Amino acid sequence: MSAPHVLILGTGEYVTGFVNGGESDSDKGAGVVGLTCFDLRQRGLVGDILMAGTQGTKFPQLRAHLQRVIGDRYGMETSFRSFPADEVEKDREAWKRALDEADVVLVFTPDDLHFEMAKAAVKKGKHVLIAKPLVKTLAEHEELADLAAENGVLVCVEVHKRWDPVYADARERIRHLGDFSYFNSYMSQPKSQLETFGAWAGQSSDISYYLNAHHIDFHVWTMEGMARPVSVVASASDGVAKGMNLETEDSITLMVHWEHVSGNRGTAVYTSAWSAPKAEVHSQQRFFCLSHGGEVRVDQAHRGYEVATDEAGYASPNPLFMRYGPDASGAFVGQGSYGYASIAHFIQAADSIRGGETVASDWDERLATVSKTKATTAILEAGRLSLDGGGVRIDL
Repeated sequence: MSAPHVLILGTGEYVTGFVNGGESDSDKGAGVVGLTCFDLRQRGLVGDILMAGTQGTKFPQLRAHLQRVIGDRYGMETSFRSFPADEVEKDREAWKRALDEADVVLVFTPDDLHFEMAKAAVKKGKHVLIAKPLVKTLAEHEELADLAAENGVLVCVEVHKRWDPVYADARERIRHLGDFSYFNSYMSQPKSQLETFGAWAGQSSDISYYLNAHHIDFHVWTMEGMARPVSVVASASDGVAKGMNLETEDSITLMVHWEHVSGNRGTAVYTSAWSAPKAEVHSQQRFFCLSHGGEVRVDQAHRGYEVATDEAGYASPNPLFMRYGPDASGAFVGQGSYGYASIAHFIQAADSIRGGETVASDWDERLATVSKTKATTAILEAGRLSLDGGGVRIDL
């Protein structure tokens, strides 16, 4: 059986590192999804690579960018088939034609497009990996789960924190500390992201869907079989985005009440913001969990690794997420990074289903499948409903 053909829907920062006509000034200037797929193809684990966007005339610039930041740097082939074609000014339906030529579909588009695209792919029998949030409503989530089961395909959400060795270890430790009493998480990105995502910020989605999804998924995954969320109350701040003519919140905080199997209660507070200053990391990321038998703290952004240069100033890099530095021979060596692993493991799982070695349900305990992540979507949707209702409590 030939290696799977992979279609990537979306060509933005996380896929290619290409933003507003040039290389992103974030920590993802070479992207994540595209680089991972190009390396998998070089290793014989992926066949054709297709990319779909809306503006074909953007692709020549994108190809030049990928050649510069990936091809020239690692000696890696960066070719792909584009939809629409390079000479087409705009075609918002091109991705639909591309579906027929793919085995695996990776959806990395604005949040409000996830459901439509994933649904169309699933109906065609494609295995689908979707950037978080999977979808925006529980109704969409449940419909997609039913369709995935009917068509026997694997549908997952790309939540790379599950592959972070520190987070994975913390999960197991927390699960052995008994019921949790209090969980607090914080994740932020700088104001520049409001410019990067200005086309959809506050229109198709918000900062809670975009960033809180990370730690909510982690907490839901950690509490699997031990506790369930029962209600959500949300609060938000504003002012910075409005000053940039964007009608969206600067930060969103969700307070979620949980109920353990034992009957004990727990409280979780998840905060996300995209109004932070430019700092030593692109994204502040940390959490604290107080349980009956102990506590766990993780500061994902600071792990004792600091770099200062005349050109870029002070930084605290995280090569565990994506190692961009090549080895002594100039080759890419980021295969062990958790940003890479979250994509590679999905593609390999999908390929094993294609080959008849496994079925989609075999991966429920190993990947963030559509059937196992409903609580995360429920919390995120309830947060939006609470904000729209002036901070009312939403029962789950």
